[in-house]
Amino acid sequence: MRPETLAWIILLLPLASAAAITLLTRRQRRLSAALSIGAVAVGFVASLLLTRSFGALAPRDGEFLLASVRWLEVGPLTVDLGLRLDALSNLMLMMVTGVGLMIHLYSRGYMADDASYSRFFACLSLFMFSMLGIVLASNFVMMFVFWELVGVSSYLLIGFWHERASAADAAKKAFLTNRLGDFGFLLGIILVWGALGTVDFAEIQRTLESDPTALGALATLGGVLVFMGTMGKSAQFPLHVWLPDAMEGPTPVSALIHAATMVAAGVYMLARAFFLFDLPAAWPDCLSFLAGISALDIIAWIGGITALLAALMAVQQSDIKRILAYSTLSQLGFMVMAIGCAKPDAGMFHLITHAFFKALLFLGAGSVIHALHHEQNIWKMGGLAARLPVTTWTFVVGTLALCGVPPFSGFYSKDGILAAAESRPLLFGLAILVAGLTTFYMARLYFVAFAGTPRDSHVAEAHESPGVMLWPLRWLAIASILGGFWGIEHTLQTVLAPAAGHGAAGHGAAGGFFATLLAPFGHAPLAACLGLFATGFGFALAYSLYASAPAQDPLPARLGSLARWMRDKFYFDELYDVLVRVTHDAAAAVADWVDRWLVAGLLVRGTLGGVDVCGRILRLVQTGNLQTYAFLAAAGLVLVLWVMLL
Repeated sequence: MRPETLAWIILLLPLASAAAITLLTRRQRRLSAALSIGAVAVGFVASLLLTRSFGALAPRDGEFLLASVRWLEVGPLTVDLGLRLDALSNLMLMMVTGVGLMIHLYSRGYMADDASYSRFFACLSLFMFSMLGIVLASNFVMMFVFWELVGVSSYLLIGFWHERASAADAAKKAFLTNRLGDFGFLLGIILVWGALGTVDFAEIQRTLESDPTALGALATLGGVLVFMGTMGKSAQFPLHVWLPDAMEGPTPVSALIHAATMVAAGVYMLARAFFLFDLPAAWPDCLSFLAGISALDIIAWIGGITALLAALMAVQQSDIKRILAYSTLSQLGFMVMAIGCAKPDAGMFHLITHAFFKALLFLGAGSVIHALHHEQNIWKMGGLAARLPVTTWTFVVGTLALCGVPPFSGFYSKDGILAAAESRPLLFGLAILVAGLTTFYMARLYFVAFAGTPRDSHVAEAHESPGVMLWPLRWLAIASILGGFWGIEHTLQTVLAPAAGHGAAGHGAAGGFFATLLAPFGHAPLAACLGLFATGFGFALAYSLYASAPAQDPLPARLGSLARWMRDKFYFDELYDVLVRVTHDAAAAVADWVDRWLVAGLLVRGTLGGVDVCGRILRLVQTGNLQTYAFLAAAGLVLVLWVMLL
């Protein structure tokens, strides 16, 4: 089968599944689940076949296939409905469909008792279609269309239990926050099209490679505006506030959004359009005070700040899903920082390994919540290791991968990011600190929830989840262990490193098992050693505080108000609430006053009242009395004569 045909099958099957479930099988629960799971399973197999036929694991530099149909032609603007197939999109297809398949299978058990079971799978299929469209898009306009579809799909999934006010509010918050970033993204697309006359990735790349100054003084501004799309979708500071609230959706939704799909879209877009950001700094005259600051500088620092803030917030959270949510925020900051340090291959490598172990952690958290009858507070858990053995060991695997412990996949991808930041001492120090904090809050979660003795009666009744929920955990655990040895990094270096001005050589290059195992110490020994030191220090600190299973968190007593600030997310939500009231609500109040008193009152009702009064006065003149009419006629004649004679 031709690669183009496989790509269309991968993209359109989830859409067909969503339509079929919505229109035909909503009352047939098993058939609805089978359609959704079947669509993503066929997509995963087709992704493997596509990789085999196109050679994504052994790509040839610069080679890609393009399947396109003319979609839109308005004056100078032409847009194709095009699918771009290369090593980058093929790897993403395998990751999205593979992890998505595990989440779909897990959902069969987790959502089995939900009344809206079929609607859930229809929304999952729509989400998969939207994300796959972003992966395969060959131009900015097509990507933006699917970008917005992902926003709609996430709104439906986060607010799936819309009868709960908190879920409905979280869905609206995610939708509106993303619109802010998407507005900048759209402006950036318009700016690039206006300057270069095309929205096609390949054409833009060729133009900028031949003439890096083609965008003129708008080069950096255009890159920053496009990056705003990533700030929304991948929840980067200061648009990070929606992601933790997305935990209001079902746990499989959390795994889907936080691992393989929505938040991955922003990082993938940065890698796909890296040529747009890797340009010399150039600003319009009105922004000349920013001279010398490139788009990559801004991206790197936004990512670094996000990573640090989210890690600090995670340290004082008590909800098991929120801890993982802030962990996702922090790791996304890592990925964005790597791309800002001109290493898109390192950012994408961490994106793929993170999809494995973060999906594993969220699904493991879902298994815990399922066993404890929807209890999510870790301080009401304890002693789960003895009662949930499979969930525990798979959760530990995900934790070790997230903390960057060798030989788990996260060690190799995190090492690439630390190595990328070595040339920037401040960012490098920040990254080492975040690595230590990551180990600290994940070890805290394990010691409090899984170790020690039960703190609540629910724990004594806990039992292991059914097999349909456990097998996806086992498969994701295997991927989390072996992901660093599958040649993913070498593939990404071959495709992305030349675009970033680096060779493909690195510790992801082909080699034996033991060569790969120890490669980080030869490639970037400082980063590898300091990263491991930070991991060990974070674990030792968590062990000293939480290994004895305290009844409550001892950290607030030691940190004082800082602990409260971390627990309350540094009051960003409260700050935004004040800003909205001072700006948006104040403007709305002024607009309401103008509308109520000037427009509706003075103009509309005033005109209506004036006409009514005039009508009433004129009606008094119409008396029907002949003498009155004669008198008025005479009076009018006198008035006319008087005016004429003046």
